[in-house]
Amino acid sequence: MGFDVHQLVEGRDLWLGGVKIEHTLGLLGHSDADVLIHAICDAILGAANMRDIGYHFPPKKGNEFENIDSKILLRRTVDIVAQRGYRIGNVDATVCAERPKINPHVPAMKQVLADCMQISEDDVSIKATTTEHLGFTGREEGMSAYAVVLLEKE
Repeated sequence: MGFDVHQLVEGRDLWLGGVKIEHTLGLLGHSDADVLIHAICDAILGAANMRDIGYHFPPKKGNEFENIDSKILLRRTVDIVAQRGYRIGNVDATVCAERPKINPHVPAMKQVLADCMQISEDDVSIKATTTEHLGFTGREEGMSAYAVVLLEKE
């Protein structure tokens, strides 16, 4: 299982599931802050007992991961677990956000994520929910994402 959260700020692009989404705010982070991909990376690494995304891709100023496209991190994560003999079976993920509406972007996100993980789009589930205006998500201060991944031993 993976979980991630990022703050919403002005002056940043909003990237979710590897797709740029038009919005007045973007997510703040060391990379492109794609909260969905980060949760998926943590789920993949956790399922293989290989720690977390921050361990493998540390957020240090000026390093190779600063402002990196999270799709690159996802591909590298898949490669890391493949070295231990694992492949992705399927992914089930949830994005928590009040705005923008996520559902119109789900087909594109599924396509991008499936390509990055070298699996079928049928093996990628993405759901969207709000927090009914409660908490930091409800106040539109940030977004969070949860992911569960099944790994298969090759």
